[in-house]
Amino acid sequence: MADNKNGGIPDAGSSPYGNQPDERTLEMHRPRESYLGSDDDFGGGTPLGNDAYAAPTEQMYRPDPVYGADTGGAVVAGETPAKVRRGTLDLGLFVLRAAVGAILVVHGLQKLVGLWNGPGLDGFEALLSDAGYRQPAVLAIVGAVGEIVAGGLLVLGLLTPFAAAAIVAIMVNAVLFKHELEPGLQFFAAESSGFEFEALLVACAVALTLTGPGRIAVDGRRGWATRPFLGSFAVLLLGVAAGVCLWIFGR
Repeated sequence: MADNKNGGIPDAGSSPYGNQPDERTLEMHRPRESYLGSDDDFGGGTPLGNDAYAAPTEQMYRPDPVYGADTGGAVVAGETPAKVRRGTLDLGLFVLRAAVGAILVVHGLQKLVGLWNGPGLDGFEALLSDAGYRQPAVLAIVGAVGEIVAGGLLVLGLLTPFAAAAIVAIMVNAVLFKHELEPGLQFFAAESSGFEFEALLVACAVALTLTGPGRIAVDGRRGWATRPFLGSFAVLLLGVAAGVCLWIFGR
């Protein structure tokens, strides 16, 4: 209220609501507690309540699942496993297997029964004898039947690493056999001892061992076939060792 002594100017200690200080004015200028004012703000609660910042931070940083990624069969908690999209991968592997396997079967039949102007078992035995093998009759049968069996397994996609290892062993001996007949490094198939064809078959066999036969195969649903690793490497190395040992100790 206006004080007549002050010329009608309201007294600093007076209020329109009475002689008490203006509570609303004091409320407006009341110093607020700083959120970072003390250590208690970090552990003992906040001005907004003890549960204001209680949301778990791990939910904020949970990575989103990558749909279409192969997780090896693992399922993320709370997520629906996504189907892996392989596109035409399995079809391409099947074409590669069928082509390489059919070529092996045809060459094996040429050696075993003489189809398609092949040497037959007698002619193949003579070739092995000229190359210096000590058991040409036995090796002729083993070699011809081995090509047919390995090619058939490759077409079916059955025991693919073992079929590929057999192809590698046979082709190693084929390359060394050609080199024995015509010494010198000759690569192209048009040359008398060129190993271009054998090198291509070995590369295909190794590739199929490393990738697996695909899902269009008898073993297409097996883990070791769709995700080959150390076991396939070991079988492949055994095929190389078998081919080298046959050449060294079989002659």
